[in-house]
Amino acid sequence: MPRRLVWTEAQDSQIRRLRTEGASWESIAAILGMARWTVIDRGRRIGALRPPRRCAPPEDPSRDPLPPGHPRSWGVLTAGTVLEGTPYPLPVFLR
Repeated sequence: MPRRLVWTEAQDSQIRRLRTEGASWESIAAILGMARWTVIDRGRRIGALRPPRRCAPPEDPSRDPLPPGHPRSWGVLTAGTVLEGTPYPLPVFLR
């Protein structure tokens, strides 16, 4: 019969710290000398956060505004609506 594994508070805090710093489950398991899935299961039980995603740097706030119908701004405006994926309707000039 396998022995029951007893987790210590020091191990839990080490898992949380390493996970917050961006360490992979493989490296945490190697540091603790345990199986990867054992550490993953414990990390999920104690709520160890995933490493933060790398986000794009913010845009320059002093840049010129985008022109009407620019694909970036039009895509943001129409995302999740019936217009999603449709091109910007160009104005029709009447004479």
